[in-house]
Amino acid sequence: MRTNEELKRLQALPLAEKVSRTKKYIKEWYYHWDGRVYVSFSGGKDSTVLLHIARSVCEDIPAVFCDTGLEFPEVRSHALSMPNVTVLKPEADFREVIKEHGWVFPGKDVALTIYYAKRGSDWAIRRLAGLNKDGTPSAFKESRYVKWKHLLDAPFDVSHKCCTYMKKRPLDRYQKETGRMPIMGIMASESHRRKMVWIRTGCNAYDAKQPNCKPLSFWTGHDVLQYVLENNLHIPEVYGDIVEKNGKLQTTGAKRTGCMYCLIACHLEKPNKFQRMKMTHPKIYRYCMEELGMEKILSYLGVEH
Repeated sequence: MRTNEELKRLQALPLAEKVSRTKKYIKEWYYHWDGRVYVSFSGGKDSTVLLHIARSVCEDIPAVFCDTGLEFPEVRSHALSMPNVTVLKPEADFREVIKEHGWVFPGKDVALTIYYAKRGSDWAIRRLAGLNKDGTPSAFKESRYVKWKHLLDAPFDVSHKCCTYMKKRPLDRYQKETGRMPIMGIMASESHRRKMVWIRTGCNAYDAKQPNCKPLSFWTGHDVLQYVLENNLHIPEVYGDIVEKNGKLQTTGAKRTGCMYCLIACHLEKPNKFQRMKMTHPKIYRYCMEELGMEKILSYLGVEH
């Protein structure tokens, strides 16, 4: 078991040392599985950096892109332009998934809690009440879950299941058919959930229920952009330019891409992804607001659009 202090120490390392450690984790993963590995490639900046590093270690590592139809057009084009990319398609249609299971908001962890609380699960109900398993108050759960209790009564369904149908199942099917194990561009700094996973398993989770390599876990968003600049990598135009602000690198366009229609963390950005989409991708914006009914959802959530 690792510690939060250890993660902070690794996150403070210079980029050159982080790259060296990342290559080490990829090599160990590659040889452990006799080369039967792949890079889970979204087409975004993080996975673009990961793929560049992975192929500097072993140039034959394939990339796998799950073409959900939810990606920014620029991201999809970038992903499909890369060599040795296997393209997967989900079996489910996005509109069917959200109709049957609901939307992911504000993040997967809270959405999962809302989903199970509505179905009477004691652990989820306790979370939303800010309580530990033994019924004692939890300051962490109070701050993380209680403020979202109102989503139990939202005029739309909330769940964690969208990614399962749109991305996880196609990748699981690929792994089963090929025997290849994933290398993923996930960072602990992205969420509490991902930080806790790193603390439990580290970068190479050989013994996990679903083994995976996350060699960028101890990187930060600043590191990714610095690597892009130092190696002159092309990333999708939707990110805009890379600029420095208060000593940190950031993008002038999208901060993160992921799925265009995803509600995750949309309440945290100003301007948020939908405000930017209105300007940069007006047709897709209208589809989201009118066809998918997101205008009413965002209004209920108090998210400007």
